[in-house]
Order: sequence, then structure tokens, then C-alpha cells
Amino acid sequence: MKSQFTARVALTALAAMSSLTAVGQSRPEAVPSGSSVAEVAGVDPNKYLVGPQDLLFIRVWREPDFSLPVAVRPDGKISMPLLGEVEAAGQTPLQLTRTLTESLTKYLHNPDVTVFVTEVRSRKFYINGEVNRPGSFPLVTPTTVLEALSHAGGFREFANTRRIRVLRGAKVHYFNYNEVTNGKHLDQNIYLENGDQIIVR
Repeated sequence: MKSQFTARVALTALAAMSSLTAVGQSRPEAVPSGSSVAEVAGVDPNKYLVGPQDLLFIRVWREPDFSLPVAVRPDGKISMPLLGEVEAAGQTPLQLTRTLTESLTKYLHNPDVTVFVTEVRSRKFYINGEVNRPGSFPLVTPTTVLEALSHAGGFREFANTRRIRVLRGAKVHYFNYNEVTNGKHLDQNIYLENGDQIIVR
């Protein structure tokens, strides 16, 4: 009986692991023993909302068959052994921990569950133009335009730092780097939202 149960768990875990490559995503690395949720990706486990494409690691203490990396699918769900599909998007890591703990009590005695966010992929901002390191960056914590620009490795020689644009959907916000760094007109140093694009020309 126990061997049949273990075989079922192993097959389900294999299917869940395979789903990572099915959606074209890399598998997150195993989380070191003793790490906390906040240490892995810099997220606040009480506030960060898990979203589609985020990479997680589910660890169930002393239950290796239930400890595995998972990717949040575009529909917001993850796949877990025996549990099948579980809604993950829209929950904080701690809320998802409680959800999985409650579900696993049907199969395990007092499961000790921890949800780690190993990589944030659902919330991003973009920096393009005359910067040394353009690209996309995870929006993990509240981030201002000035803080965001610090990730871009500095400006190129002919960058216009007085008229930086922040594109937010159909709206355009202007940011004067010279003014803000001199303590002037700080109201233009707005907090970024998911999908914002910073353009430096």
C-alpha cells in the first residue's frame, strides 16, 4: 500500500516538474535549508502577491515527495502532487502556505509547509535608451523612478537626463534627474507600477 502511494506521488511530482518546461520556463533552484522567504527573492511574504510566471519552491519539512520547484502558470495555478491544481496567483507567500497546509492535512499529519519565491517574473519595469544596462527588472518592492534608474548602470555620454519619460499605458510622466538629485520638484519621483517603461534619450 505504501509503495503504491509513493509511486503515485512520484508520478504526480514528475508531471508537475515537467510542466515547468511545458510553459517555456526554467526550473528554480532548490532553496537552501534554513533560508527564509524574504531572503530568496527580496519579497515581503506578508505583502507580495504571487503572480503568473513567478517561480516558487514549495518545501514540506521531512516530506521530499511534496517538496519541489513550481512555476505559476499563466492561469495563475500551480500543480502539486496529489493536490492537483492549486490557485496561487493573488495570494501572498504566507497565504499560499496556509492554503497548502490545509490541503495537505488530508494526506499528511501536521504538514510543515514553507513557500519560497525564488524569482519574481510577474511584476517588472523596463529601462530603455541611453543607459549602460537597459532591460527589464523585477518590481519586488515599492520603487521610485530614481531608485529604478540606479539599476541601469549609469547614463551614456549623450543621455538627456533632464527629460526622462515614464510610459504608463497611454500616459507619459516626465522626470528630471538633475532636479530630483538636487532635491527639487521631488513630486516627479513617482513610484513605479507593473509594466512601466522608463525611456532615456
